[in-house]
Amino acid sequence: MENFLEEKIENGERVSPILPENVKNYLIDIDGTICDDIPNEEPERMLTAEVYPDALETLNKWYDEGHIITFFTSRTEEHREYTEIWLKKHGFKYHGLLMGKPRGGNYHWVDNHLVKATRYNGKFTDLVEKSVSIQVFDDGKH
Repeated sequence: MENFLEEKIENGERVSPILPENVKNYLIDIDGTICDDIPNEEPERMLTAEVYPDALETLNKWYDEGHIITFFTSRTEEHREYTEIWLKKHGFKYHGLLMGKPRGGNYHWVDNHLVKATRYNGKFTDLVEKSVSIQVFDDGKH
């Protein structure tokens, strides 16, 4: 992924590299988002999970458009091989696979980079702009 990154300098110091504005860095869950929801306690089902066709089509389109696709799953390292076999079998194009995402949902991600979140609710489509209320750190002006 290094070839996607642009060096950024602020106040004469290097800061974390950034992606070009037209490239999005997608972190995509697996179970219940791109396929049947398979719990870690039933790994034997991971190889036979039904793929959600709209997820395959949309994610591969985003990949082909030059965006970065990384799967971020609660599956553990011991499930990596099954997961890679399943992704390849179904033709998913991706750049990375991160295992061990915290289980339980209801995440509150704190980062020094802008983080956008989209809750999957049954169908992959192109993303649209929508204004919503979010929580932010108090800058003392409230």
